[in-house]
Amino acid sequence: MTRRQISSGSRFEADIAYSRAIVDGDWVFVSGTTGFDYTTMQLADGVEAQTEQCLRNIEAALREADARIADIVRVRYILPDASEFPLCWPVLRRWLGDVRPAATMWSAGLIDPAIRIEIEVTARRQSAQRAEAQSSNPSPNGNEGIAS
Repeated sequence: MTRRQISSGSRFEADIAYSRAIVDGDWVFVSGTTGFDYTTMQLADGVEAQTEQCLRNIEAALREADARIADIVRVRYILPDASEFPLCWPVLRRWLGDVRPAATMWSAGLIDPAIRIEIEVTARRQSAQRAEAQSSNPSPNGNEGIAS
């Protein structure tokens, strides 16, 4: 199996020497992802909006890896203020409610105090046959890109 690096185009990847994601066989490892919109390099306001943008960024990395949100098997949430985690739950339920991956949340300082959440995921890509069968199912959160 070939190892493949995926980049979001963020300057942080070159500055810090990491990849947005690594594909290794059927496994996809998505680095800790923040609520930055990497096209504008703007950070969303508030933990809820940042959670939404984190998941959009993760979805984009998974799509480039030929995987989907539904392929996520493990998720890690890192928040500088654990009391803000319940504010994320509605967004997480919308994106991951049907997936229900193994999950861990911990509180830790993040590189920039404006960052309210960082999310890291591990996914296992489904076989092409199974993915085709499921691609006709509607997305659990209403976003077309997630189901495809």
